[in-house]
Formats: sequence, C-alpha cells, structure tokens
Amino acid sequence: MKSYRALIVDDERLARFEIRCLLKEHPRIEVSGEADSVEQAAALMRQTAPDLIFLDVKMPGESGFDLFERTRVDAHVVFVTAFDEFAVRAFEVNALDYLMKPIDPERLAKTVNRFLASGKKAAAPRQLEYSDSIFLQAKESPRFVKLSSLLAIQAEGDYTSVLATSGPLGLLPTPMREWECLLPARHFCRIHRSTIINCEHVVRVEKWFNDSYRVHLRHVDEPLVMSRRLSASFRQRFGI
Repeated sequence: MKSYRALIVDDERLARFEIRCLLKEHPRIEVSGEADSVEQAAALMRQTAPDLIFLDVKMPGESGFDLFERTRVDAHVVFVTAFDEFAVRAFEVNALDYLMKPIDPERLAKTVNRFLASGKKAAAPRQLEYSDSIFLQAKESPRFVKLSSLLAIQAEGDYTSVLATSGPLGLLPTPMREWECLLPARHFCRIHRSTIINCEHVVRVEKWFNDSYRVHLRHVDEPLVMSRRLSASFRQRFGI
C-alpha cells in the first residue's frame, strides 16, 4: 500500500516526540522530518515535499499560520493547539483537521483515517455554520475570523476580496462558487454575480435605476449594487 510523508512542526521537542510515537501506530504515515520553527519547516517542505503536516499554532516569534506566508503549502494540514480559541471546525486552507493537546490517540486515528480516505486529493469544501470560525489564507495576513464578522465577498478577477467588521481582509484565492458552497445560505446570499453579502448586516435596501437596488451594510460606507436578476428572491426574503 502507498505510504505518505508527514512533517511535524512544533517548537517543543517533547510535543514532536509525542506525535512521532503516536504515528508509529499508523505505518502508512512516515515522518519525513521535524521542525521547531516556521523557517525550518519551510526549508524542510521544499526538501521533502510532505503530504501531511502537523502544524503547531502558537510558537515563539511566529505563529504556525506564518508558514502560509513563507511558502506554498500543497500538503494537507492538521493544526495542533492547546488553545480552545483555535478549535474550529473548518478552514479555508486545505486543512484536514485540528488536534487539541494533549493529543488523544483515538482522535489522531480518526484524523489519519480521514487523510487516507482522501489520499493526497484535497477534500471538498464543507458548508460552514454561522457560529464557525474560518482560516483565511489572505496574501496580506492569513488569520482566523468569525464567519459572523464577514460583511461581503466580492470577485476580483481570479481572486475574491473579503470585507469584515474589522475592515478589508485582503485578496483570497477562493473563487465565488466555492464561497457559495461554504457559506450558510440562511445568512449569506448573492446579490450580484460578483458580490455575496451577510444578510445579518443589512441596514436598508433602496431602489436604484433600471429596476436594480442598492444594499447598505453595517460598517460599510458605500452601498453595494444588487442586480435585477437576483433581486426577486432577496426582496421576497426581506418582504420588500
């Protein structure tokens, strides 16, 4: 049977040793290297091309998320953390799962089995819940954000730009069609071929020219245009 290479990234030697020992129960996963920093991890990734990365979230100096700024990450990622704030259900990156420290062997086994079931192929996007957080691999600053804080997603060529209550989050490689699969339809809707909005942040809707509308969102200075084609379902939803 095919085996897969794993890279362990954690600044604590004992934490790396724990994962290595637990992975001995899964012979198809071979540890190809260990790194105690983001810089070392990026170098090892270029050398060993791992299929799976166990990535600690909080390390001195740099966050594990900084790895996405240092190098292209094509492998599946399993975030490892001791902090509940990072225990989220889904990620915009091709993250396979997350594990809480100390790692439970049965929980690790489920993660490994999920990886083996998908092979090296990235998993299909899963629809999120409004209470979820999501990891956005923005070029400017990869970060976790609450889904409820997203205001609007707009197409920018092959990319999309995301606007949140905290301000613009930058350009993302996620296309609009994938956003539609990820976002819960109960809270988000498409108002234009290039715009998805968070309906929970709608302040008012006003008629505009040519039977189109303008949508005003909380925390957004300029209104967004809603196309005539997509206005019917939106108006029915809000009783306009």
